Amino acid sequence: MQEFRVYLSLILFAFIVAVDVYSWQGIRTLLKNKSPKLKGSLKFVFWQVSILSALMMFYTVFNSEMSLGLRNFTTASFVTIYLSKVVFILFLLVDDVIRFLRFGFRFIKKKASLSPTLPEGNKISRQDFLLKTGLAASAVPFILLSKGAWNGGYRYRIHKTQVHLPNLPSAFKGLKILQISDIHSGSWSDQDALARGIQMAMSLKPDIIFFTGDLVNNRSEEVYPWMDLLSKLQAPMGVLSILGNHDYGDYIHWDSPAAKAVNLELLKKAHADLGWHLLLNEHITLEKSGQRIGIIGVENWGDRGRFQKLGDLEKATKNIPNVPVKLLLSHDPSHWDSKVRHETPDIDLTLAGHTHGFQFGVETDWLRWSPSQYLYEQWAGHYQKGQQQLYVNRGFGFLGFPGRVGILPEIGLLKLV
Repeated sequence: MQEFRVYLSLILFAFIVAVDVYSWQGIRTLLKNKSPKLKGSLKFVFWQVSILSALMMFYTVFNSEMSLGLRNFTTASFVTIYLSKVVFILFLLVDDVIRFLRFGFRFIKKKASLSPTLPEGNKISRQDFLLKTGLAASAVPFILLSKGAWNGGYRYRIHKTQVHLPNLPSAFKGLKILQISDIHSGSWSDQDALARGIQMAMSLKPDIIFFTGDLVNNRSEEVYPWMDLLSKLQAPMGVLSILGNHDYGDYIHWDSPAAKAVNLELLKKAHADLGWHLLLNEHITLEKSGQRIGIIGVENWGDRGRFQKLGDLEKATKNIPNVPVKLLLSHDPSHWDSKVRHETPDIDLTLAGHTHGFQFGVETDWLRWSPSQYLYEQWAGHYQKGQQQLYVNRGFGFLGFPGRVGILPEIGLLKLV
């Protein structure tokens, strides 16, 4: 883990230097006709902010004991400042590419110039136009990310979805499922905001609650301060839960494999203490008025990168009764396309989370976009292929960047019809 942090710090250092040097060149060009005093003051502010942001970020990377509040502030500040700079230098790149192409064309044609440039005088040059436009554009992510870090992580949104299941027993028609996913309790810092979110969820009066993984970021102890609030998640038919990729403690250093194993057992105990029924590659049946449906829960299985492949569909469905409808809880939505649809065609609906919708994007009636869609075909909301369906929850918490922009934390309510 320490070696990984060293590599990460080297990549981070190279990124910071490249972005700062290049963006400063653009700002210096914009200031070419300003007074030396103003240029000196802005240069001092630019480099002081840059150096302080970089030092704090390196401190965050190497200091695992850093307070949560300071870690969130540092991460939010760094992401906001440097993403804004990246937007700015994209416009610098456009100008540099144009100038490079013009130079190359002149060289090839052996001409002194190309087509006429904008006239001199009061009209703005192409370079000044791009630099000023880039500076204005960089303010957009700065404002959005600042707002998202300020309150986006706790602006809960209720998403209601009707799921049509042709073979649904009459006793279960209208069943209301509350889905909560990706709590990431190790990132939380606001008890009052969380209480409002829990109250919103309970106001929906669900019949049953499904939690689809990632209770913590790394350590079981992260959930302890929030146990009283989370225990308020209750429903007449109970709370069923599964593990997500972060619950196994794979992303931090442990003193020994035994310590890591103990952490996982303590996390499983936390599920039990909350009154949640943790499904570990197993199934249960729900019965109502003499009719039954099956609920299957698997451990994490993802087909991206180094995510765990612990979900065992064969084990989880072994000896499952012949019920007309089967629902699957599986944290990573990539499991659905890679395994579930092909190996268990009798599973009617899969509920997943994991993507967070990247915590960044746009969701309107006419546009849905997030960087998540370049990694996951199914990244948020309801999907169907053939007779099988998938619902991907946007997540209740946040990770890394301490907030959300556009893709807000979700309280999902699925109604079976």
